[in-house]
Amino acid sequence: MAKVYATGRRKSAVAKVWLENGNGQLTINGQSLDEWLGGLESIKKRVMQPLEVSKQETSVNIVVKTLGGGYSAQADAVRHGISRALVAYDEQFRAILKPYGLLTRDARSVERKKYGRKKARKSTQFSKR
Repeated sequence: MAKVYATGRRKSAVAKVWLENGNGQLTINGQSLDEWLGGLESIKKRVMQPLEVSKQETSVNIVVKTLGGGYSAQADAVRHGISRALVAYDEQFRAILKPYGLLTRDARSVERKKYGRKKARKSTQFSKR
């Protein structure tokens, strides 16, 4: 089958994912998963979750470009993008991935700062007198 494209998002991070038949190579920003995330094993597991759940670790090649956000948000964006690409690749994966919540876009993002406050909610110390 031809290449399949999907976009994953989390906070301000975006991951552009291309998936095709192959032997299990995962390239993120021109690097392997180990080079990209170093020793952050729990985040690596999160990235690989859609492939492990659908048992596609060794049958598809994935190329990812990420931008925006930090490494944790980017990793979650990659996870979302891989899940969406797998569903576009084969619709049967939807029933497998949906119960794990892998197709849901995590809508939580940073709350904006309000005027008269130090941060979004933090204010100066209250003095009664």
